[in-house]
Amino acid sequence: MRKVYWRPHRVSRMELIVIAVIAVVGVFLCERIRVREQQPMYEEKIRAAHIARDAFNAIKAERLRIGPAIDPETDPQESGIIGLLMSPVTTNTGSLPAKQTTINPNFAAVIVHFLERAGVKEGDTIGIGVSGSFPAINVCAYSACEALGVKPIVIASVSGSQWGANLPRLLWIDMERLLFKKEIIHHRSIAGSRGGVEDRALGLSREGRDLLDRAIKRNELIAIKEPTYLDSLNRRMLLYDEYAGNTPMKAYINIGGGAISVGTSSGKKAFHEGLTRTVTASQASMDSVIGRMALQGIPVIHMVNIRRIAERYGLPVQPIEPPAIGEGDIYYREAYHPYLPYGVLAVVILTMFAFIRLDWGFRILKSGRSQGSNRPSRPEQMV
Repeated sequence: MRKVYWRPHRVSRMELIVIAVIAVVGVFLCERIRVREQQPMYEEKIRAAHIARDAFNAIKAERLRIGPAIDPETDPQESGIIGLLMSPVTTNTGSLPAKQTTINPNFAAVIVHFLERAGVKEGDTIGIGVSGSFPAINVCAYSACEALGVKPIVIASVSGSQWGANLPRLLWIDMERLLFKKEIIHHRSIAGSRGGVEDRALGLSREGRDLLDRAIKRNELIAIKEPTYLDSLNRRMLLYDEYAGNTPMKAYINIGGGAISVGTSSGKKAFHEGLTRTVTASQASMDSVIGRMALQGIPVIHMVNIRRIAERYGLPVQPIEPPAIGEGDIYYREAYHPYLPYGVLAVVILTMFAFIRLDWGFRILKSGRSQGSNRPSRPEQMV
């Protein structure tokens, strides 16, 4: 004997509305209920941030020892890394809010993130170009290399912009040597130039240029004192090649807006902040270290526009208190619940099956049907 099924001619409008409401509520719950998801390289990021914090503390102790006193108005964290408005070795203007934002060891985690995305692994060799403009970011780059076991080849522009490492007795290469002696870092710059205009600190007084030259000498770095911009650029590239040897360079990090590293003012804008893997025509036209590295197919990490980087990765802008290690989206991010969408989909499918195939909707909602409706008051028989 054949089975008999009972079913209405069509699904009522009320049943469709109920199914739609359940689906909408499910989507709303999926959007509202999020989980915190640990980002890749979490342990390495934490380790890099701790190294950076130790380095910050060592620099602060040295600043307190040699002076001048820390100004809490310009350096609210009293880190000792914020420099002066002007000094004999200050090359150009600088943004105090940007310098204050850099005093955060979690930027080391951001650089670990960039290096990981660039494909850099333990034992790899990378190039770094630093200046005295962003000493805290220099610290974070070195700390990221320490945490990852990466070998950096570093060339420094010794001078700095306003509020950077512009104390004649505590320039960036002095900070670097201090951290090396304390074994917080295990690599130093191989060479240094005056930096500034044309990489020769044009526009500084003779006193300022002499202070920079003496700093390079006391830190026992190779002095880059070429007569022209192009000569200085070629010398840097030769030094990177010489110290890399037969080991391919896996990334290049530029910190700040050094003339040789990024080129002219238009060159500074050609590369966006963060990681760049492929070079555009406009970027290729800028003859600079970062441009030449990119043309060789080397991923470049451009640490400029610090506020944008901070906002992108959930780091505070101009923090008053020292940021805690592990804070920021660079460590965790909000993500959709891994199982909730499947649960919602299952509920919607079961509801549709129950309402349409099993006629539960007809039975549940039949009491609300109007008496004057022309539609049948019960399902019709179908064989």
